[in-house]
Amino acid sequence: MAYEVQYTMDEIEDKQKEEKSETSEEQAATKIQAAFRGHKTRKSMSMKAATKKPEPEPTRAELEAEFRADDKDLCNAATKIQASFRGHQARKQNQEEKDKEQQDKEDIENIDLEDPELNKAATKIQASFRGHKVRKDVTN
Repeated sequence: MAYEVQYTMDEIEDKQKEEKSETSEEQAATKIQAAFRGHKTRKSMSMKAATKKPEPEPTRAELEAEFRADDKDLCNAATKIQASFRGHQARKQNQEEKDKEQQDKEDIENIDLEDPELNKAATKIQASFRGHKVRKDVTN
């Protein structure tokens, strides 16, 4: 036996409104919970940062007592660190120079040789140089 359930339009609309209301209430509750959890986490992080005290800098005497100048292993380690860092700096500087050269090449390739302004500028430079050269030759 099959039962047919018939609802009126008002009943269907009421049921839909009820479902939407429950969904929006759930979404609102989820948003509120997420916001509160974020607030709580941020507050606990700031409390940890506020209570953490920085360690005082060691005095010269403490450093000298810990690191002796006659300790060969320590001197070798320091030398190795310095050499590694200087190598890193040199490689970084070399890469920056290569990047600059590449950028300059690209800039030169992108120059429009047909530009009339470029021709005017070149003519002006040439005229200035030729004038300079003539004046230099005359004074000698």
